[in-house]
Amino acid sequence: MAVSNEAVLSSEKNFTVFQFDGHVIRFRAPHSLERYTKVKEWDEGYLVVMAKYRHNDKEEEEYIDLVPILENLYFDSKAFLAPIKKVRLADDRCEESGG
Repeated sequence: MAVSNEAVLSSEKNFTVFQFDGHVIRFRAPHSLERYTKVKEWDEGYLVVMAKYRHNDKEEEEYIDLVPILENLYFDSKAFLAPIKKVRLADDRCEESGG
């Protein structure tokens, strides 16, 4: 069970999935994304993650800015993101880190 100040990041097919406080937000991911492997940094809606893509044997650093995504969905991004202190990966095979 997730801690109240912890969000969860995952990938499903061609989508990135961000979950927090009962909300599940899905948005397009690159078609070659296999999975996220590590959350390197969390900064008030901006994520730096490591990702594994089909076209590359090595992991690549990827950047996700949730603010414009949330605002396009009519969320108050500042209010939604403020309580999040950590983002972890949903995939148990992956290393957890963050904040």
